[in-house]
Amino acid sequence: MTKLQFNQGRFFEDFKLGETIVHATPRTITEGDAALYIALTGSRHIVHCAQPVAHSLGFADKTIDDLLTFHIAFGKSVPDISVNAVANLGYAEVKFQHPVYAGDTLTTETEVIGLKQNSSGKNGIVFVRSTSVNQNHKAVLSWVRWVMVHKNNPDAPAPEAVVPELTQVVSAEELVIPAELDAKDFEASVTGSSRFWEDFEVGERLNHPAGMTVDDSDHTLATRLYQNNARLHFDDLMMQQSAFGKRLMYGGHVISVCRALSYDGLENALFIAAINAGTHANPSFGGDTFYTWTEVLEKWPLPGRADLGALRLRMVGLKNQTADSLDSTHIDIDGKRQYHPNVVLDLDYTVLMPRKA
Repeated sequence: MTKLQFNQGRFFEDFKLGETIVHATPRTITEGDAALYIALTGSRHIVHCAQPVAHSLGFADKTIDDLLTFHIAFGKSVPDISVNAVANLGYAEVKFQHPVYAGDTLTTETEVIGLKQNSSGKNGIVFVRSTSVNQNHKAVLSWVRWVMVHKNNPDAPAPEAVVPELTQVVSAEELVIPAELDAKDFEASVTGSSRFWEDFEVGERLNHPAGMTVDDSDHTLATRLYQNNARLHFDDLMMQQSAFGKRLMYGGHVISVCRALSYDGLENALFIAAINAGTHANPSFGGDTFYTWTEVLEKWPLPGRADLGALRLRMVGLKNQTADSLDSTHIDIDGKRQYHPNVVLDLDYTVLMPRKA
């Protein structure tokens, strides 16, 4: 009898510096995916919700939410990159390059750009750069992430340590503005907010008032929507043996929940143009309640654009503690400056926002 060989995913010792991996199962995004995403996050960003508004801004149709695009493209890489992950650690150089519509099909490939075994010898950090293209081979999204991955054989030799140098911020000149986007006639009434790019001040902090409790069923369904099959999000029996003792929530879904909560105060942030850096500071679990605050880091006019400006923002996600009840993301623990245990997300990202006429 032939013994079936199942894909176990890659362990740390299976990665080779410089290799390119073309990921399987391209994904056609549908209107149903977009509707389910709204049901799971409560997202209200107008260009992804209202076709007439999208038309008024120059688009052929309402576009797929930037983060849904990211999660689906990211999910394609999971079976080859992080199905055996300990944790996804961070992001950099995330560039949204082309609008995605229902009916578009995304395919993702990844280059391994860094490797570093941890001192325990039981796992290591893999640095990768991924690109997702549509059915016309147009790049829609690219990103760098680093993930801690288990070793299958603890005795496998450690590779030469290579940690890539990454750009800290995607500059205004590097942002890709959709060619069709024209916001000069944007009507604030469609979002209910009259705050435009000029109305924000560098250093200002917005404590978004709403909270959202995410149950196990919510984050499990969301992670299935993204086709992210990492075991630590699904296999409760396996995770009972881990240090956490239960399944972890996919950190990308935490980003989506916090972004949805930040709508109150950032109603006119039309698109995410880039994610500059991101840290999942502490794990999240089913039953956690999330709150968010946003800090304005920089304001950039865009070259040749009088209708749009860019805001570089810092989005901080908290679990089980309101935004206005915590002054800082960090506290001193045993003489070391560390993230507060209720801080789950620290994300540096850039949005496009209409300017006043």
